[in-house]
Amino acid sequence: MSSILLVVIGLGLFCFGWFIYSKFVAEKILGTALEEDFVTPAHEFRDDVDFVPTNKIILWGHHFTTVAGAAPIVGPAIAVQWGWLPAFLWVVLGTVFFAGIHDMSALWASVKNKGKSIGVICTKYVGSLVGQLFMVVIFFVLLMVNAAFAIIIAQQSVAHPTTIIPAWGAIVLALIVGQCIYKFRLPLVPVTIVAVALLYALIPLGVAFPIELPESVAGLNPYIQWVVIMFIYAGIASILPVWMLLQPRDYINGIQLIICLILIYISILIVNPNIVAPSLIPAVKAPGGWHQIVPILFITVACGAISGFHGIASSGTTSKQINKLKDVRFVGYLGSVGEGSLALATIVCCIAGVSLAAATLPDLNSANWAEMYKGGAPMFVKGGGAIINEGIGLPFDVASTLLSLIVILFAATTMDSGVRLQRYIIQEWGEMYNIGFLRGKTVATLTAVISSLALALSGVGDGTGTIAIWPLFGATNQLLASLILLVISVILIRSKKFGGSLVTLIPMCFILTMALWGAISQLGKYYADANWLLVALNSLVIIVTILVLLTSLSVVSKIIKERS
Repeated sequence: MSSILLVVIGLGLFCFGWFIYSKFVAEKILGTALEEDFVTPAHEFRDDVDFVPTNKIILWGHHFTTVAGAAPIVGPAIAVQWGWLPAFLWVVLGTVFFAGIHDMSALWASVKNKGKSIGVICTKYVGSLVGQLFMVVIFFVLLMVNAAFAIIIAQQSVAHPTTIIPAWGAIVLALIVGQCIYKFRLPLVPVTIVAVALLYALIPLGVAFPIELPESVAGLNPYIQWVVIMFIYAGIASILPVWMLLQPRDYINGIQLIICLILIYISILIVNPNIVAPSLIPAVKAPGGWHQIVPILFITVACGAISGFHGIASSGTTSKQINKLKDVRFVGYLGSVGEGSLALATIVCCIAGVSLAAATLPDLNSANWAEMYKGGAPMFVKGGGAIINEGIGLPFDVASTLLSLIVILFAATTMDSGVRLQRYIIQEWGEMYNIGFLRGKTVATLTAVISSLALALSGVGDGTGTIAIWPLFGATNQLLASLILLVISVILIRSKKFGGSLVTLIPMCFILTMALWGAISQLGKYYADANWLLVALNSLVIIVTILVLLTSLSVVSKIIKERS
């Protein structure tokens, strides 16, 4: 199979999703083009801290990098261990028919409901008790997102000390960009060009001056030091006005990722690297071998196919910045297409790019792929760096630093938003239960940071904590995605859009089946390992999922009876 053909098929289907399918859903089902005068929450509740009307291009960059994180790299890079075909199909079809619709409709629902979170929306349309339980699931997903991505950043920071200067320099640049755009009203294009140029100028500086933390500080190894540093930063960033740091940082990261994707795809066209991975490994081809990938594939690859975290971000931060209702398609669906493009590039880097790094993987071939391949972000960095080096001649150290920088910056932007979203949930609880001290930003932020930090530190000692957290995050995250689609379906059915609800009900049924199956399977493994913390978290998520499902079905049944 040609790498170029794989890319053409994938990008071609993404174009179909953007130009045809998303336009149909947005205009004919959600009706975004029919309400030109609709006043969005960004205007209605404008405070220039959380509610800020934003240019759709800037907001797309912010939303894209928030929902992407490191997951569309880590998930696909792990999933290709079973062969490239399952990961490729799930990423491409998932982006077009699952993720794009999920993200766009969640954003639409929140904008139409005064920028409220999907948990509060569930309370309104499904039921108060179920909505409150739904918010518990959201809180735990955010808890795991923040913990997992802090660990990923720590791993990358230790493995690639050349990224430290550009990664932290990006924060300074974002602060400057925010001032330039919102305070001094400078034109967006020149500010963008200068900021991205300065960011890339920091890369060779980082290569020349790598930064490593001490082997031990107060008994903490470098992994734990980085985790603590990241949560201190994320806590501070989460209470700053979105225009000051979060929004410009995500926007600049989005632009530089587009540049990196262009470099990768151009290099693929030039090199057409040989795919060394099989389409399916022998174990999957064997009778009954489908058990190797079902349901685990669909919880391993979340971001890049469909992810419940996207619905939280869409209804948590992004909906508060939508300038016009029709922007939900551009920001929501196109954000998913951008993430799918990153996941597709990751797959090619891992199944073909690694063949160019033969010096470090001399025996890697399709016959022994499952035994030799070790996936994750390091393979994306190594394979992608080799492709760019071979294609356009960029030195491998610089190319790999550039790609590692993507992993760190995207994981960090997700942490920024993740802690802010956790803070929103805690503050909403304070309002719902009339608990005064939880309404304040300081207490809510400290609660979010301390709880996430505790989970991260529970498994990060040797730098491999993600292994324990990732499967639980994957299953819980996909269950949340199915529940969000279910809530959107209830909203559409209440609006007498029975036929239109199929665009959310069909993917909901599929991902709910896979995720619930995966969660129950993981529960057995956690029980066998006597990991009681993960047993408790997983059990709670499964119980709440079933309650939300049953209650939603009851609501739908009543609606149908009333109108029959």
